Amino acid sequence: MTPPLFDLRRAVDDIDKVLLNALGERARLMRDITAAKADAEQPLRDEARETALLSHRAAYGERLGLDPALVRRLYREILDDALRRQRDWLKDTPDAAEAPPLAVAFQGTEGAYGHEAAVRHFGVERRVVTYKPFRSFRETLEAVQRGDAHRAVLPIENSTAGSVHEVYDLLFQMNLSIVGEEVIEVRHCLLGPPGAALEGVTKVVSHPQALAQCSEFLAERPGIESVPAANTALAARRVAEDGDLTVAAIASAEAGDRYGLVVLARDIANQAVNLTRFVVVASAPMDCDPKVDAKVALVFGTRHERGALVRCLNVLADEGVSLTKLESRPRPGVAWEYVFYVDVEGHIAEPRIQAALTRLTGATQFVRLLGCFPRAIGAAGEAAQV
Repeated sequence: MTPPLFDLRRAVDDIDKVLLNALGERARLMRDITAAKADAEQPLRDEARETALLSHRAAYGERLGLDPALVRRLYREILDDALRRQRDWLKDTPDAAEAPPLAVAFQGTEGAYGHEAAVRHFGVERRVVTYKPFRSFRETLEAVQRGDAHRAVLPIENSTAGSVHEVYDLLFQMNLSIVGEEVIEVRHCLLGPPGAALEGVTKVVSHPQALAQCSEFLAERPGIESVPAANTALAARRVAEDGDLTVAAIASAEAGDRYGLVVLARDIANQAVNLTRFVVVASAPMDCDPKVDAKVALVFGTRHERGALVRCLNVLADEGVSLTKLESRPRPGVAWEYVFYVDVEGHIAEPRIQAALTRLTGATQFVRLLGCFPRAIGAAGEAAQV
């Protein structure tokens, strides 16, 4: 006789409790593991162990009848969380009861991708974290300047739509520092009020970049009008509040859940892999532990002469410094002159980075350090291990 459904579900709940308790115990071990690595002066990441661990867990799961790809994805998230916790312990933050709360600013509203990035980045903090929404990128950064927020999280580039130029310009104008980064996978969905159907949608609301990232999906439906909004989550909230069955929003499934919308179409972006990189900004530089894989962000201006940029890039190449980003923007207030934003692999304390900065100072009109910060964690940034 088949057990009643209630009993089967209760058995599953009991198993889930065992899984969560085990994950909690694993997370608590991160403090001891971090201390052991620090005593041995070992880096937080060991690529050989990481590869072996994922292969072993996938093979073991397969013997239990599990999909090895599922096991790999699951352990990738577990290992990413492990590295986040190790980084947090390296910061030597006081216990939650003693540490002051941390206020984090983001653009948009709850459920926005910026909110998701902020929660993901600060989720392992051992103190109270509050998240403050703001209407614009400028207002978000101004909150940090005023001291109304301790950190700001802003998108700076997308793998489909490219760079967020306004954020680059604001970083140049404001005396702030990049202290971290986060990369999240953007999975756009078409969301409508309960009872809506894809065939009945005549208008789609979303942020202009989200509309651009889903342009092929929209082009296949020429009868649909695209309407820009300040943010994907704000678009979802607006659609939920209006309740018009002919109006849909492009946003995340999480935003749909938050505002009571249903998914009319899933994963509608032009590219199967759609990633957004966010920067974490503070009012002043923060120490970046040499044990973590780090990046250095710079902005410099070249002289208006032939080969000026090439000479700067050759300086970095000569010193063995690898670029991960190069972005040019018009220099504010100066016609036909440009500034260049560069992200490089390495730590500011490394001799090769110091040598490159010294040589760049002589080859440019100015060089400004925007920050030294840990690389993003995860498949799109930096993998973790423990």
